[in-house]
Amino acid sequence: MTKYILVSGGVVSGIGKGVIASSTGLLLKTIGLKVSAIKIDPYMNIDAGTMRPTEHGEVYVLNDGGEVDLDLGNYERYLDITLSRDNNITTGKIYREVIEKERKGEYLGKTVQIVPHVTNAIQDWIERVSKIPVDDTGEEPDVCIVELGGTVGDIESAPFVEAMRQFQFRVGHKNFALIHVSLVPDMHGEQKTKPTQTTVHSLRGLGLLPDLIACRLLVREPLLDATKEKISMFCHVAAEQVFGVHDVSSVYHVPLLLQSQGIVEYLRKRLDLGSVNVTEKMVQHGLSLEKRWRDMTTGQARLFDSVSIVLVGKYTDLKDSYMSVIKALEHSAFRVHRKLNLTWVESSDLEPETQESNPAKYHDAWRAVVGAGGILVPGGFGSRGTEGMLMAIKYAREQQIPFLGICLGFQLAVIEWARNVLNISGATSAEFDPATEHPAIVFMPEISRTHMGGTMRLGLRPTVFEKDTAGWSKVRKLYGGVGKIWERHRHRYEVNPEWVEKLTISGLNFCGKDEKGERMQVLELPDHPFFVGLQAHPEFCTRPLNPSPPFLGFVAASSGRHVLVEQLAFQHANFKPPHPVEAMIDEAALRRDDLPPITQAAGPGDTA
Repeated sequence: MTKYILVSGGVVSGIGKGVIASSTGLLLKTIGLKVSAIKIDPYMNIDAGTMRPTEHGEVYVLNDGGEVDLDLGNYERYLDITLSRDNNITTGKIYREVIEKERKGEYLGKTVQIVPHVTNAIQDWIERVSKIPVDDTGEEPDVCIVELGGTVGDIESAPFVEAMRQFQFRVGHKNFALIHVSLVPDMHGEQKTKPTQTTVHSLRGLGLLPDLIACRLLVREPLLDATKEKISMFCHVAAEQVFGVHDVSSVYHVPLLLQSQGIVEYLRKRLDLGSVNVTEKMVQHGLSLEKRWRDMTTGQARLFDSVSIVLVGKYTDLKDSYMSVIKALEHSAFRVHRKLNLTWVESSDLEPETQESNPAKYHDAWRAVVGAGGILVPGGFGSRGTEGMLMAIKYAREQQIPFLGICLGFQLAVIEWARNVLNISGATSAEFDPATEHPAIVFMPEISRTHMGGTMRLGLRPTVFEKDTAGWSKVRKLYGGVGKIWERHRHRYEVNPEWVEKLTISGLNFCGKDEKGERMQVLELPDHPFFVGLQAHPEFCTRPLNPSPPFLGFVAASSGRHVLVEQLAFQHANFKPPHPVEAMIDEAALRRDDLPPITQAAGPGDTA
């Protein structure tokens, strides 16, 4: 029987439920258990694909093309698993399923209601998805972490709270535990417990009793024993069921913080984890995982050398817009034993208009770019800020500064080359100017122009390296020297096929293409320290102990040539892709034409 751990939140949202859920799952993996995860988002959207990054954070893309909440990225990274779109439940998905059943007459003429029909649909969904294998064992998970987004008491989350109240009886007491995350404010050195008392009281009134209370402190001081005792007394739990999660130097220390407070021992007793059949191989795998994680976090605390990266983006107001990019940089910095110094530059601040309207901001932005060890231009939508990105790319190319372009950054690198090497001053993207006479980037022919849902090239896709790249391509060596790789995509524009020949002749090397050789997917300049662009989003497949190859190469090159040489040799000999073997198949087999378009909903996160 699968064990379920529900992680809920109170007082305020955005205080770290996802990290606590992921850390709990990681700790359970260290004792040999197989762990899966589900995120519940109570909003009405079918998925996160049409949301602005500055409103809801990054849109995370899965192997199957699902566009989901960024917390699923935390689960995949911490637990080293591969999830599907069904691991993200939204109100929109549940209501759609219930309404479709009603239209088919599956409720036998009954009045369809929130209880029991919607709540049953939620429970059925969780139970079904929790049993799907998510790791390389191919076996049913032992434990499923279920994170309930938002805060208890929200109107939109009420059906999910009621569903989970019922679910605890469906699966049984020994198979269901609840971790409630609450804020403990620090008021001038005094830790206040009243918000936690109130939210636990509300939770109990809804029929859910917390087994563990995670007290989130937004300061470096840990939870005091006196505070723990007070919460224990007023929230009807033992002191051992209250643990503190204060700010630490890195989120990768959180699992060790929880472990030190006995969370594994408590869950082992509460969920009778001793009854789960764990093979010796899984036990040893768990011990190895714990050692490698501990070594990683310990080494991180002792770093002296640093690497300076400048991220030139258009959603820099909300750092969560680039969550996976940040994680890919962090993981790469861990590998090369460098402290990451990441500077954010709003791309529009590099443009001449800002020089006139706000000279100080303009000069600060360019000072950061000029002083960078490496320049990164990530993905995005729309024309706003792209001229500033083009200027940064030009600077990196001409000044021999390591550069990495992702999705939009890849396309802009092509445009910059067309403008400044081929001298086609009007070169641009059809996304920015549909009527342009010089479209270096064009709308993909198979994409709908009338619907936002299902209108992107989404999910895991193969890239084939050109035959002559084995000897010189840094990117290929970073991927272990193989001839074909797989990364996740999210785009609706591509390099104009009619321009490929003249771009190539002029020296822009497209070293990776799709299986037909028609779609340009990786570019690299052989005579540059590191100048690489990918149409895909490799950041979505990074892991703390297995960094994304392009990001690793970029960070290594930004640290110095000798560091890059070391990592090229290591990757060529040791790289292992994070994808399941069965997922690395030809693109024709990856197409999901059998799914209704609404399940592939996608849209621009930015139109400005």
